[in-house]
Amino acid sequence: MDELNFLRNLVIVLGLGVAIVAAFQRFRMPAIAGFILAGVMAGPMGLGLMEDKAQVQTLSEVGVTLLLFGIGLELPMDRLRRIWKPLIIGGFVQVFLSIIATLMIARSLGLSTGPSLFAGFIVAASSTAIVLRGLEQRGEIDAPHGRFTVGVLIFQDLCVVPMILIIPFLAGSAGTPVDVALTLIQSLTIIAVVILAGRTLVPRVLDLIARTRQRHLFIMTVLLICIGTALLSAAAGVSLALGAFLAGLIVAGSEYRHQALADIIPFKEVFVSLFFISVGMLLDLRTMIVNAGPIIVLLAGIIIGKALIVFFTAMLMRLPLRVSVMSAAALAQVGEFSFVLMGAPAASGLIGEPLAGNLTAAIVLSMLVTPLLLAAAPALAARASRTRLFPRIFKASAEEEIADSVQPMRDHVIIGGYGLAGRDLAHALKECGLSYVIAELNPENIQVANQRGEPIHFGDITSADVLERLGAARAAEFVIVINDPDAIERAVRATRRIAPELHILVRTRYVMDMKPILKAGASEVIPAELEASVEVAARVLKRHHVEPGMMEVQFERIRKGREEGIA
Repeated sequence: MDELNFLRNLVIVLGLGVAIVAAFQRFRMPAIAGFILAGVMAGPMGLGLMEDKAQVQTLSEVGVTLLLFGIGLELPMDRLRRIWKPLIIGGFVQVFLSIIATLMIARSLGLSTGPSLFAGFIVAASSTAIVLRGLEQRGEIDAPHGRFTVGVLIFQDLCVVPMILIIPFLAGSAGTPVDVALTLIQSLTIIAVVILAGRTLVPRVLDLIARTRQRHLFIMTVLLICIGTALLSAAAGVSLALGAFLAGLIVAGSEYRHQALADIIPFKEVFVSLFFISVGMLLDLRTMIVNAGPIIVLLAGIIIGKALIVFFTAMLMRLPLRVSVMSAAALAQVGEFSFVLMGAPAASGLIGEPLAGNLTAAIVLSMLVTPLLLAAAPALAARASRTRLFPRIFKASAEEEIADSVQPMRDHVIIGGYGLAGRDLAHALKECGLSYVIAELNPENIQVANQRGEPIHFGDITSADVLERLGAARAAEFVIVINDPDAIERAVRATRRIAPELHILVRTRYVMDMKPILKAGASEVIPAELEASVEVAARVLKRHHVEPGMMEVQFERIRKGREEGIA
């Protein structure tokens, strides 16, 4: 029976996935690599445990749809406005340069213009699924390189729409350029209508459903919005995944965004895991062994070429060297939308064998090494910072931006970061008549500070030169309030080499970040997660008229318990 066969295949892939990923976790290897390996083993080109991979691919498409819906939920319009520069400028430059570079290389190897341009489309897109998950797990979404990376990824995803519409024209199966332009206009019009209708209708529908207080009905409605918007967008020639992303943006604009995100996560995690398993099924181990040389060359060309292009794009936008290197490592792969492009009906004849098979293998391998690149990115950035070559070429050396007015300062406070915490601290120090100086990498934050007359400077606090120019050796205290745990560690170590006795206070997000930061040399670490727990307890106990002495005992117990938990 087909139903039993389907369930059998599902049990095989889920069982392999659970076993391999559990084994990988013991050796601290990325879960994505385990899912891809499970797909390789289960697929018809691996051990042949299941012959029909179409069923799993169908589930994986649902997974990608839910994944993009979740990404849209996590990126409301106000957040997109904050990253508009990397989204529009950085994304455009990266995609354009990737397509042109691939086109030139492919043409030099004998491919005609149509297939060469199609190869450029494939290579230009990075993996939103893998990169965002990696950044989220490392707590780097809101770090400077995280914001730049997210902006470029969103632009890449949006570019899939015109790319799909152009493919028939490249294959010679489309009408005139006017027909292509009309189709594009039609698609954009329908997308605009979907967004407009969603922003006016969806909040009202969700409010009506929420009033019923039936959680299962709310979950069904959220899934209906996700899949319905995706289908409507697909009818306009847009991919299902991108339609789901638009649906996520729509729901993100409502007050029910957080509940929708919480309800969709269990579905998303299961189906996304199936997506990575289906990616592994695309790999033919025997073909990879026979064509190992060409595949390795393609893989190296993709990773090195894209990394250089992303690095150049970031430096062109005058981002710091550390941000440029870490963004290059994050975006050096080819992503899941490449399979959407290669699966388009008109794309089948553009790239023939064996190039298509070798390119598929190289793409999957590039996705497989991405978690390793993300893990290695901080070390690569630290090594790159020791050279003066790129800062001199692009004039991105942060320490040159710091004014001479810092030099005579003594017993001042250095504030690393000008987010909400940095702004509140700066205001408090100013009100109390204490001298301070601020270092920041975010241009928007610098602009806000300049408008307020703050002593802010463009500088990377992980750089020893920047810290020296900020007067770390003469300062009274260094307060770090940025959202990049690895950068915090490096900043603390660099400061300790310059000022061994300086008091270093660090605000971090999570309790689990405390141990490595304290080990690096911080004097105090205040995790926002822990202080939120203390604040919740304080408000509850105060409302129940608990004595201040007993309250302090409970606060100390909470803090001590968390500290012992990370020891």
